[in-house]
Amino acid sequence: MYARSAMGGARGEPGLNAAIPPLSEPPNWGRLPIQENGEPLVAVTNGERLRARAQYAAMGIPNAPTIVCVRSGVRERLLRAARALPPGVELLVLDGFRPLSVQQFLYDHFWAETAAAHADLSEAEIARRVGEFVASPTGDPLRPPPHRTGGAVDLCLIDADGAQLPMGTAYDEAAPASAMRYFEEHPAEPFTTNRRLLFHAMTGAGFTAYRGEWWHFDYGNQRWANGAGMPHAFYGIAPEPPGAAKG
Repeated sequence: MYARSAMGGARGEPGLNAAIPPLSEPPNWGRLPIQENGEPLVAVTNGERLRARAQYAAMGIPNAPTIVCVRSGVRERLLRAARALPPGVELLVLDGFRPLSVQQFLYDHFWAETAAAHADLSEAEIARRVGEFVASPTGDPLRPPPHRTGGAVDLCLIDADGAQLPMGTAYDEAAPASAMRYFEEHPAEPFTTNRRLLFHAMTGAGFTAYRGEWWHFDYGNQRWANGAGMPHAFYGIAPEPPGAAKG
């Protein structure tokens, strides 16, 4: 139904099709303090126009959780974002809490791909490029990777039959066109409209958007605090859910 545009003509609210504004993020989000509020991790379950699929477990990545979990406050805001979508459009959450071992796997994978594709790059430049798509897998409790806090989510839009709406690039595709505002600067439908819908539904529910990836949003962690202009985060390293492999 929404293969071309998630807005479905006049069915979406006008604000959901507003242009994505320029996004800025002060450097070094890890400088901000964390005042942990103790919210538990909870599973993202299917229902209320919100679905979940543990993408990395489906790909066979070692130790990847088989259930998508987020902090309870994140789940509440995901439900709020889903309710803001026009009829026939839902949210599909692909990743939430991520153990450190999975963060390390992804970082090493993107590093190897970047190094193989650009043999002339220095290690510093490879690290910079990889860091645009995967946070450093540090075990430092004062600056944990966003997904390790349970406050970061990767997600996309789907129709009522579960088919993903086209966003211009694939999830996790390390390409310039994956940047949140790429299709504001290079308009092309339905990608421009669909990205606007996802952006406004999520930010309207209290999330901040990561400018480098159309699928990544944060709440409660240091990256969120940095983008929202808050003095501190309230999600640090989340306690791993029962049965999770320790990273």
